[in-house]
Amino acid sequence: MADDRDEATLCYPVRSDLPLAPDDELLMIHKRRGLGADLYNGPGGKVEPGETPRESAVRETREETGLDVGDLTKRAEFDFFFGEEHIFLCHVYVAREVAGTPETTPEAVPEWRSRESVPYDEMWPDDELWLPQVLDGGTVRATFYFDDDGDELLDHELREGVEFSEK
Repeated sequence: MADDRDEATLCYPVRSDLPLAPDDELLMIHKRRGLGADLYNGPGGKVEPGETPRESAVRETREETGLDVGDLTKRAEFDFFFGEEHIFLCHVYVAREVAGTPETTPEAVPEWRSRESVPYDEMWPDDELWLPQVLDGGTVRATFYFDDDGDELLDHELREGVEFSEK
């Protein structure tokens, strides 16, 4: 992989410690535009020049939901390919400190969801492979291979229990 690959983040604010019980809540967004429009996900987006992935996760969560988050822990890291093209490296965080009230923005409609009501059938197809492990308190490193359009998950490589050096 190239060292200059695009980087992105996802952040899942939670209202409990990990592992999340079935009734414990995490904040999800229903994306309104851009990559993943009409799907549920965590707040997130591209890492800006001069910004760390952690700083990006905090900024993107604020921009997409109006919430301020803290006490972030990196729980996952993925490479995404659409056909032969490496789309980005994604850093996934869980935030245990949450301040404010979620607000709808041009980018997203945020909503608190119980763990048992995570809408996997309305998410990226890879999410069901890794999000349960993260919500159980685990860590994941994976590579996901989609078709050229990013519509169909063709293959994946996934390792659990990895350690991350914070970046």
